[in-house]
Amino acid sequence: MSDAERPPDWRRLDGRTVLVTALVMAGVAGGAGLPALVGLADGMPLLKAAAWVLAGAALLIGAVTGADLVRWQRTRYHIGPERAELHTGLLLVKRRSLARERIRTVDLTANLLLRVLGLVKVRIGTGEHGGGESTLELDAVTRAEGERLRLELLARVQPREAVTHPDGTLAVLDPAWIRYAPFSFVAPLLGGAAAGAVMQVSEWFGAQAAVIDWVWERFKDTSIVWMIVVPAAAALVTGVFGALGLWVEMWWNYRLEREPGGTLRVRRGLFTTRSISIEERRLRGVDLIEPLGLRLFGAARLDAVATGLVHNDKDTSADANVLLPVVPRALAEQVAAQVLRETASPSASSLLTPHPPAARGRRLRWALGAALLPVAVLALLGMLLTPVLLWIAVGCGVVGVPVAVLLALDAYRALGHAIAGDYLLTRSGTVRRSTVALQRAGVIGWTVRRSVFQRRAGLITLTATTAAGGGAYGVYDAAEGEGLEFASEAVPGLLDPFLDRS
Repeated sequence: MSDAERPPDWRRLDGRTVLVTALVMAGVAGGAGLPALVGLADGMPLLKAAAWVLAGAALLIGAVTGADLVRWQRTRYHIGPERAELHTGLLLVKRRSLARERIRTVDLTANLLLRVLGLVKVRIGTGEHGGGESTLELDAVTRAEGERLRLELLARVQPREAVTHPDGTLAVLDPAWIRYAPFSFVAPLLGGAAAGAVMQVSEWFGAQAAVIDWVWERFKDTSIVWMIVVPAAAALVTGVFGALGLWVEMWWNYRLEREPGGTLRVRRGLFTTRSISIEERRLRGVDLIEPLGLRLFGAARLDAVATGLVHNDKDTSADANVLLPVVPRALAEQVAAQVLRETASPSASSLLTPHPPAARGRRLRWALGAALLPVAVLALLGMLLTPVLLWIAVGCGVVGVPVAVLLALDAYRALGHAIAGDYLLTRSGTVRRSTVALQRAGVIGWTVRRSVFQRRAGLITLTATTAAGGGAYGVYDAAEGEGLEFASEAVPGLLDPFLDRS
């Protein structure tokens, strides 16, 4: 039999994936069964209630596990010389395939259960924003099989410039980076979530009123200020510990490597391990992100601006474009230069052109409007309803207006743009300051926008359109003539037909 006549080598997923499904559903049934048992025990004997709960749990586990067993039996995949194929389904049979030449990503993910069993979930994608039609998901295969698939599907010819930029490790985890975790916006959010979880769980067990009474007994003899400050501080401390734990789970064993063939690989995770690969030929730049709380400590995060980085809707924590966690900014600039194969990071080696004072005035007006609108509403309600709202309005004004002005001034100082060699730079933002270094060759269009107020102030907003990253990166409120010259110089010939240089 010739090679053309030989049937393709179809493979099955690992059979232990059915065991994983059974264990997961056992946990779900246990979590849902406990409050159900408490509720049923109020109206019937405990043993009878337990029997009903166990029967329901067994039915749920058996049904879902049986369905997954059928899925496993009906699922086959094949990696051929030209196509990667996946066949699955019983009543509705799905046959999907991807051309090998179009495959751009092979990401490996393994939660705690999969890691214990030596399995990984493999997600093969073309990098197109077509949802499930542009990806094949193998859930799950052995770790060795996952690595084999990743290396086989991402095998590329070694680029010439790799001679001067050798392969190897670009960055590894430094435990000292954890010091930035408590200063992110995640900490207060986790604190609020913890307080909400306490109230929700207490409601499940019918103890919410008791919890509220306990809290009231602790604070009934204190002032209203302490009634607000102490719970807020407790929630914040809880959030800090939660942020530290989340950082450890996400970034444990972090490593950024350049592999032979021009592929950047990010590996990280404690309980759920993740392996994300980015082909360098799809890289169009980097994004240096400095959130407000972390910027005060000179820290930044590095993201990739690349084509084809489609986030997995089932795992929103994957962050496929993150190259480096929050680290000292100097280190982020150093890694950016290595990733881009440059001697220095474009954003570190260039001075950005500041924007005119009219841009500052626009931000001040926006900030004051946002701060004074709730003050005006509270004042009006106070005059109509109760003087207490008037005092609240005064407090909001005293606190909100200075904060709004400071944020507006900081947002103005952040504005800037420049051209650095093969890259155009743009920076903006205050709560989340972003400095993007985008390859000029990756810009496929410019969008020019001017509102009535911008025309009166002589300002213009330019948006560079690209197929990579977020798809559009703006230069906000630049001087009209200077902004157009910048766009024309950054990508010669693209904007020239629309310019009137007279």
